[in-house]
Amino acid sequence: MKFGVSTYSLVNAIGAGEMTVLDVIEWIAENGGEHVEIVPFGFQLMDNEELIDQIKEKAKEVGIDISNYAILADLVKEDEEEYEAEVHRVINEVDIAHRLGVKLMRHDVSAFRRPFDKNGIDNFEKDLPKMVDACRRIADYAAQYGITTTVENHGFYVNGSDRVQRLITQVNRPNYKQTVDVGNFWCIDEEPLVGVKKNISNAAMIHLKDFYYRPASKFPGPGTMFKCDSGTWFKTITGNLLRGAIVGDGDIDMWEILRVIKQSGYDGYISLEFEGLEDCRVGTATGLRNAKYIWKNI
Repeated sequence: MKFGVSTYSLVNAIGAGEMTVLDVIEWIAENGGEHVEIVPFGFQLMDNEELIDQIKEKAKEVGIDISNYAILADLVKEDEEEYEAEVHRVINEVDIAHRLGVKLMRHDVSAFRRPFDKNGIDNFEKDLPKMVDACRRIADYAAQYGITTTVENHGFYVNGSDRVQRLITQVNRPNYKQTVDVGNFWCIDEEPLVGVKKNISNAAMIHLKDFYYRPASKFPGPGTMFKCDSGTWFKTITGNLLRGAIVGDGDIDMWEILRVIKQSGYDGYISLEFEGLEDCRVGTATGLRNAKYIWKNI
């Protein structure tokens, strides 16, 4: 098992021009990370083979793995031409994952900003055949490279332990599994510990994330529907409020969740994600130290 960091955790520094993705990889190694997860926010890898190769060389130079390639996608587009175009775009992203040398690739199934009123179980059942078809085609293409593709419990639609399990079961491919994000279950008001217990057997990758949680009835502050980075309060599917926290400092029972992961025998990558109010370098480094301390002492 190896602890590392998603480049997403440092996206504020990348966006501000303070760090490049190559700087981030070096920073992760200097701060005790054993791997880097590549999330192309603030930089672009499509049609950018030079940067892909530079990322590989930098990771090799500083002695850490490239664990996973994680991208956005929307595979439930209603227009057939747009649907096919999106499937082929994600397939092209698999080629990038292969060039990076990773054996894991996470792609979303639906848009993060999908309207809440279209996220019900009736919509999910209607869209499920389209999701299954797309994810199978992508997984089958990735199989030639020995890559496992994954669905993350992410956003407000393809989230929650039961929906994710249903999708994985229907896709029915040995190289289609789950990126288990321990915090994202709260986006749809599922208790994180319950979600982890139900989904850990499907895990090919783990995202370690923490939140502050406030019931809507007890917190008068503002909350947007979708903005979740930089310490912004945002709404869950039922209107409660979440805000990113340093891993180990928030309201998620990180001790018990890491105990469940450890006792399950999981031996893959654990990737820290930070989206809190603090400076991203401080928040990420502190969270990584907290996670390692907890793991050692459970």
